[in-house]
Amino acid sequence: MMALTATVVFMGAMALAIASMWSTVAPQWQRIARLAAGQPEQPFQPLLALAKAERRIAVRRWATASVPTERRLRAA
Repeated sequence: MMALTATVVFMGAMALAIASMWSTVAPQWQRIARLAAGQPEQPFQPLLALAKAERRIAVRRWATASVPTERRLRAA
């Protein structure tokens, strides 16, 4: 009876350990596989992304800005 109890306890502990490792590794498995294959990870550059977004917003604002009516009248 003691052997059965010990087996059940250790199997439960092993299942819990496997479940916790799986829950931490599973979301990152593609990243882990790329690193294991020797592909370097791209550095995260939040300021560069912010600068690109700001430029894109500025261009959109410039492109959608209407011409003042005085200029339209002078051009005609």
